[in-house]
Amino acid sequence: MHLLILDSSDPDTFAAHADAVRALGEVPHVVTHHLGEPQQRDFLRHVIGRAEVAKPELMLELMLPAGLSYGACTNRAFLIAAALGCESVHRRDSDSRYQTLDGEPAHPIHHELMSLGKRAADAARGPVETVLDERHAAKRVAMVGSSFVGELSVDIGEIRGLDPEVYYDVVSLWAPDHWSDEQKRELVDDSFRGAGTEPFTGDRATLTLVDPMRVDMCNISFHGVHEHVPLPPATDTTGSDYFLIHLVHDAALPGVLHNRDIVNYYTAERRTDAGFIAYQTRFVKFFLSMLYFHHVYERMAAAGETLLDGQGHVRASVISALARESVTLDVPRTSGAWTASTPPTADSAADTPGSPTSSPRAASASWTRRAATSRTSRC
Repeated sequence: MHLLILDSSDPDTFAAHADAVRALGEVPHVVTHHLGEPQQRDFLRHVIGRAEVAKPELMLELMLPAGLSYGACTNRAFLIAAALGCESVHRRDSDSRYQTLDGEPAHPIHHELMSLGKRAADAARGPVETVLDERHAAKRVAMVGSSFVGELSVDIGEIRGLDPEVYYDVVSLWAPDHWSDEQKRELVDDSFRGAGTEPFTGDRATLTLVDPMRVDMCNISFHGVHEHVPLPPATDTTGSDYFLIHLVHDAALPGVLHNRDIVNYYTAERRTDAGFIAYQTRFVKFFLSMLYFHHVYERMAAAGETLLDGQGHVRASVISALARESVTLDVPRTSGAWTASTPPTADSAADTPGSPTSSPRAASASWTRRAATSRTSRC
């Protein structure tokens, strides 16, 4: 097991974090990697150099931009995990903590290790309820995850408390324009709440095609899919790192939804004037980004299992074609009309030699290890 901590803190805070890591002492079968941005940049330059990409400086900027990027930070975790020979990635965030039951933490990795990467038919023999169609039984479990309890995932609870109708007007901005008022109302009721406030009292897990609205990126694990498709590296934009959750569902890859929800809380920095403005700016950019992401998500949903190749892997060239097309959209919010060329299908965007179908792997990787990742500060 590799514990990977990607830390974007200032030098003094990084040093304090390093002291905390050292205080943990050695744990059998666990190797800890605490990397600041200079170490991450050195690693990326080495990998990019060996990959001989056409635009190395652009690639470095996409992987480690100057601004905050949830997607780029997680992509670095994906890449480092592959270099370490890890077969799966398990993400946790620094602004969350575990629930407890009878004084013991309810670690989500308990469920993740039982199912992730197994054939769905084999995972179904474990302690899970199965609602997965038998035609998916031979596929590998690509994602195991849960959600959170506690604070809303975006800091807008005060709006809801002051005026529920204003809260509806704000949150409904991320719905597709063509949705009915009823659909938007249901989306608002379901958004940013996670699993609500219900405490953990015992295990429940379901083998299924996981609804993206039921899991959160602070409590997620992936097998395979993260090696084929990266997350969008949008800067200063909330929600851009949730892309793979939608992809796993739309491609009909099996997953396990469990109830070891993580406790979400707001850091003190978010309550400062600068922190508040920065976070709300990211939230506004989330609304703008959805004008483009909806286009991609709708087409991924329509493509379904044709997003996969004959080995059950996501066809990265299909996803990149959809992403490329989305940036050409004319998306005037007032008209509700989006225009673009005819969308590519899975058949018309077949994988071609040299297409980015996977991240680099360590040459001697055994693919029997796992990476648990944590991110701190701005990444």
